[in-house]
Amino acid sequence: MDLIETLNRQLKPNPNIPEIRPGDVVRVHARIVEGNRERVQVFQGTVIRVRKGGAGASFTVRRIASHGVGVERTFPFHSPRLEKVELLRRSHVRRAKLYYLRERRGKAARLREKRF
Repeated sequence: MDLIETLNRQLKPNPNIPEIRPGDVVRVHARIVEGNRERVQVFQGTVIRVRKGGAGASFTVRRIASHGVGVERTFPFHSPRLEKVELLRRSHVRRAKLYYLRERRGKAARLREKRF
């Protein structure tokens, strides 16, 4: 138990990741290793879940790929493979987990934009 607590104390927030919440539309730049080559792949979508909790903190991003297929990817906050996260838009939501977006298609899956 002490090892986990010391690791959590050593973690520093990544300066390339802004404060993200469910409903945000983000563009995640992740490093992908293919054989001996490395490249940056961009994954853009809506944040449907944010899990806090030290070293295990992560967020899940959902986007609609070709032919209307939904794709979800979970990114750990403290992963060295995360280049940067761009916040494109904030939405007004009333839930902490937006799993209901999985059943929605097209205009029904829209979220109301938050005005500043």
